[in-house]
Amino acid sequence: MNEPSGRRERKKAATRQKIADAALRLFLERGYDAVGIREVAAEADVAVTTLFSHFASKEALVFEQDQGFERRLTGAVSGRAPHGSPLPALRREVHELVRHCTADGAAPVWRMIAASPALREYEESMRLRHAESLADALAADPDLALTATACRALARFVIDAYAVAREAADPQAAVDEIFRMIGAAWEAA
Repeated sequence: MNEPSGRRERKKAATRQKIADAALRLFLERGYDAVGIREVAAEADVAVTTLFSHFASKEALVFEQDQGFERRLTGAVSGRAPHGSPLPALRREVHELVRHCTADGAAPVWRMIAASPALREYEESMRLRHAESLADALAADPDLALTATACRALARFVIDAYAVAREAADPQAAVDEIFRMIGAAWEAA
């Protein structure tokens, strides 16, 4: 994650992280549905309006790195060498997300998500949004010359790769296997 440059940006990032940490701690201690927004704000020692200036919803508190991941995915397309394939950079980003999702301590969070219909629905809508952003980045690149259908399909394959891989016995090997298939689809497109 990029370090915020100015004092104000650093303070905002620290407040955002403090809120996310407080929320996750409360959710894991007492259960996602048992904790209200006011309790999270009180635990983080911020106003409810401050909480909502950083997070659009209660569900967003659980997926606090969502926007950064989306920016890194689209940046993998726009920041690559001219005329090169974005797949190596996209694979690196998915590897990083899978490492994050399978790190020590992540299992309780995933159990909480699996147990909550609201969190499962939010995660799915988040993945769809990431796929649309990635498809837009692919479509906007004149070097790639892909159809809109190919951009959307490839973007969904990339986004869904982490969800499939994080459940595998060897998540990192699963990412590589999935990206071999995505590479074959890329060549066909």
